[in-house]
Amino acid sequence: MLENAHLEQLHAIAGPKGATQDGALIAPHLREWRDKFNGQTPLMLMPQNTKTAAKLIAYCHAHHIAVVPQGGNTGLVGGGIPGLKGRNEVLFSTRRMTDTCLVDADDFSITASAGCNVAILQAAAAEHELLFPLSLASEGSCTLGGVVSTNAGGIHVLRYGTTRALTLGVEAVLPTGAVINELTALRKNNTGYNLSQLLIGAEGTLGIITKATFKLFPKEAQKHTCLLAVGSPEQALKLLTSARRASGDRVSAFELMPRIGLDFVLRHIPGTSDPLGVPYPWYVLTEIATSKPDPALKADISSWLETELESGNILDGAVATSLKQADNFWKLRESMSEAQKIEGGSIKHDIAVPVSRVPVFLEKATRAVQNFSPEARLVAFGHLGDGNIHFNVMQPADGDKNAFLSTWEEMNALVHDVVMEFGGSISAEHGIGTLKKEELSRLKPAAELDAMKAIKAALDPHNIMNPGCLFT
Repeated sequence: MLENAHLEQLHAIAGPKGATQDGALIAPHLREWRDKFNGQTPLMLMPQNTKTAAKLIAYCHAHHIAVVPQGGNTGLVGGGIPGLKGRNEVLFSTRRMTDTCLVDADDFSITASAGCNVAILQAAAAEHELLFPLSLASEGSCTLGGVVSTNAGGIHVLRYGTTRALTLGVEAVLPTGAVINELTALRKNNTGYNLSQLLIGAEGTLGIITKATFKLFPKEAQKHTCLLAVGSPEQALKLLTSARRASGDRVSAFELMPRIGLDFVLRHIPGTSDPLGVPYPWYVLTEIATSKPDPALKADISSWLETELESGNILDGAVATSLKQADNFWKLRESMSEAQKIEGGSIKHDIAVPVSRVPVFLEKATRAVQNFSPEARLVAFGHLGDGNIHFNVMQPADGDKNAFLSTWEEMNALVHDVVMEFGGSISAEHGIGTLKKEELSRLKPAAELDAMKAIKAALDPHNIMNPGCLFT
């Protein structure tokens, strides 16, 4: 329990600016972006460095005080919200941990503190003509510690991989207060268990990420952004295959968008316009890029577009002729979640299936939803290039929002059952958090769950690290 004596001791360890009980300061950290989760806590810890963080966690371990780590609070599954369902937990914010952001240009790596947001890392890399390829709609807010802890994905996974693939090593405070430091730019290191990889995607249940080292890449010197209209996801998949071949596998992003999602953006997001003027059933937003200027690439793309237009795979399209036009195309894609929030209640599914199975999954999952809720509106969009689809189900146009959202668990179950039929994942990039832990328990094979729980028990014997996350 959090007694007054504990609060006083934690204040003393954290220092003058390292902790607060001010409700007004804590309040923004207790509500998730889409308002599904609202928490509570008597104390927010805000250490500025790893040494202080370790002392705080060691004290919490000794006194069995539960801790919920939080980065930029851009999560969508309740994994960083303390005090849910009456739990008594301390909030541990890493936002003040921003002292390190160092680029090693010769080694193509960057090391940064947990509180640095993704945009800061992108800018630091760009100063050295390098690329930090992780790119998300929330990149100005989501922090390094959060993206590592959730193994964030984004739009460039197709070419550069998830956060797990980009991370070379981490520094982290374990649940006992011990610190592991694997901040290394080594590409090869076969010296036993890879503890960094164990912590990536653990959602703060095995420790708190305090720093990380990532891979960098040569800056993309030539980029072609295309917005293409297609008649179906099947046609979009054919385009993905042909684009990779025609470009010499230089496709860095390949996003699928339905017309209904675009309609919501045009209706609710200022400064947006219909890119082609005529409505089409589906759209593909793709970027093809190279780190070395290649005059032949433009000709290859033109030839590819011409061939696909003649075959009927592309119904219409536009190639951005300026950075501003490219940004306008991306604004349509990146505003889809915001527009849905304004439009009404939406039941989310952050799923993944093998890329080749996306069209047939969409067909079967859509039928399942329509049988369950005939008037619901389907908004399936996302990263076709890596098989991650945000299969969102909007409330009926004139329906009752609360009544619709009350079916969340039933809707999740029927969609997730279809996902499993295709060998997919019920969480592609947002994590399990509090939202999906019952579904994880229902669908994850027992042997895998038992192994995960054994690791948790070994590293966190008092179950203080984010105890409401992952496991029922």
